[in-house]
Amino acid sequence: MVIILDADVIIRGEKEAIAVEGWFDTHSDDQFEIAAITVAELWHGIERATAKHKVRRESYLRRALFGLPIVPYTQATALEHARIWAELESTGKMIGYYDLIVAATALERGSAVATFNDRHFSQVRGLKLITPKG
Repeated sequence: MVIILDADVIIRGEKEAIAVEGWFDTHSDDQFEIAAITVAELWHGIERATAKHKVRRESYLRRALFGLPIVPYTQATALEHARIWAELESTGKMIGYYDLIVAATALERGSAVATFNDRHFSQVRGLKLITPKG
């Protein structure tokens, strides 16, 4: 199975709230990817970091992203994004714009999303969610 990582998984790994590498090891048959928007979210956090934390955080992110395929936002993703956006907006269950893109990326590719944000992502019909353990 292909699993798209949400930003909160990488962030919790940085904060050592979860042993991300150990969790990856328990999913050795799966393939992990990350949406381009998630990479932007993570870099945004580094750009906002104080000088005291910036170097350490950037080093962690570079290691975390090394060898991890980055999934681009394509026309097919845009169509799925628009569909989910319209559906959630019409039902009054709107979620964050970046979460919409991550969900669209996963649905368009037939992938699951690894996240701790079940409250938002569970609003997206047909999206398979995985909560990392470790």
